[in-house]
Amino acid sequence: MEKIETGIGGLILLRPRVFEDDRGYFMESFNRSVFNRLNLDVDFVQDNESQSEKGVLRGLHFQHPPHAQAKLVRVIRGAALDVVVDIRRSSPTYGHHRSFLLDDKKREMLFIPEGFAHGFLALETPTLFSYKCSNFYCKDAEDGLAWNDPTFNIQWDIQNPILSEKDKRAGLFSDFQTPFN
Repeated sequence: MEKIETGIGGLILLRPRVFEDDRGYFMESFNRSVFNRLNLDVDFVQDNESQSEKGVLRGLHFQHPPHAQAKLVRVIRGAALDVVVDIRRSSPTYGHHRSFLLDDKKREMLFIPEGFAHGFLALETPTLFSYKCSNFYCKDAEDGLAWNDPTFNIQWDIQNPILSEKDKRAGLFSDFQTPFN
């Protein structure tokens, strides 16, 4: 597995070895010893999967400590524009974002440490999105930032995404007090 630095501390793009032949393909999406060797020491406790139609935007989500989550995300089928925002106050990239195209062709994965807001836009129908989490979901700890916050100026390339009611009410970064030091 190849580890690719993203310019934001701790945020890592991973390129797995994929073995393809006329039957299909095989790849390891997670191997604890490989992650340890790559200095990605994390204990995943929950796997999640979502299916979205083209134009569905989910995010920008995170959980407050002590329920914060590191995530390993990937697209199993389809394609997504995956976006993360650094919300760690002491980080030199606090308030900065990065975008990645994750799809079922390149099969790259993104390791997102605690202290990031995360979201994605489904670019195909269907898009099957998978993520491993280092902490359990806690409804009382969930929070989010507005997908179209002008502070971030994220280039989603969509005017009217399909949003949940929760995501329609997400707050602005200018009003946000981060719980991450």
